[in-house]
Amino acid sequence: MIDPQKILIIQTAFIGDAILATALVEDVHRQFPNASLTVLVREGNEVFFQPHPFVAAVLVWRKKKDKYRNLIRLIFDVRKSRFDAVINLHRFAASGWVTAFSGAPVRVGFDKNPLSFWYTHKVKHAMDKGIHEVQRNAQLLMAFAPSACVNKPRIYPTPAHKERVEQFRKDAYITMSPNSVWMTKTAPASFWLSLIEKHSHWQIYLLGAPSDRAYCDQLVAEANHNRVVNLCGQLELMESAALMQHAAMNFTNDSAPMHLCSAVNAPVTAVYCSTVPAFGFGPLSDHSVILETKESLACRPCGIHGHKACPKGHFKCGILDAEAVRILS
Repeated sequence: MIDPQKILIIQTAFIGDAILATALVEDVHRQFPNASLTVLVREGNEVFFQPHPFVAAVLVWRKKKDKYRNLIRLIFDVRKSRFDAVINLHRFAASGWVTAFSGAPVRVGFDKNPLSFWYTHKVKHAMDKGIHEVQRNAQLLMAFAPSACVNKPRIYPTPAHKERVEQFRKDAYITMSPNSVWMTKTAPASFWLSLIEKHSHWQIYLLGAPSDRAYCDQLVAEANHNRVVNLCGQLELMESAALMQHAAMNFTNDSAPMHLCSAVNAPVTAVYCSTVPAFGFGPLSDHSVILETKESLACRPCGIHGHKACPKGHFKCGILDAEAVRILS
């Protein structure tokens, strides 16, 4: 069996993908506990790995400005680092170039990457029903370490993250993350208002990015509930995870907050509209509930990612029953 001493994991996709990549960090550490592990992510996702006890270094691809100049710099930095193994979770060309020119004796990635012909180990990427993304990623490690196993994602909020949210934990509470970048992955406002009404005895915190604040302000204004607090933009991602960890329940769309819950094993109710859990991106918390339409729709799912608008114009997959997920007061 190969025994690499310096390993690089690449995942330069979005927030949820980076969170799920933490499962592979756990896998690699268990298989090679003495190896030095470096992670390469896009700017913003380094927050999940900088406090990680198994990660020695984090490389950041700054894509918002001078994207390709920064990519070339990363390629040279990776090559100079002389990694023994590079594991590329990303399926697009940019990360393929980093992997191909790394100089590592072991270069592993998915066959869908256009540069995969330069890999030493190529793994078929299949969206098979029942296979979770963390299992797909684990197959990359198993390509050269057959005895490796599959772990759950895990992030490590620091004492500072936990202290920041302590003020919100005085009473029992639930959280809701009602917005998403994609319209068709976002349950309608009517659903969230009904859900808030059904939990009238609970302290409720609305979570999200600064861009979600206006949407959640509107929910607060329309809700028949005097204990709803909009925290959008006030908490960092790791602080949100620390708050979710001790909630009685966290309600999310099929989006990054769901994966935050998985990574701190927080209870979660995940709402699916246009997408389906069978894609392999479902919740992994011990206490997980999935809510989706009961209607059989020929148009659902309409793609692995969301859309800015319903392709059919009716958004029937967003007709959901808030009563079905009432948390007992």
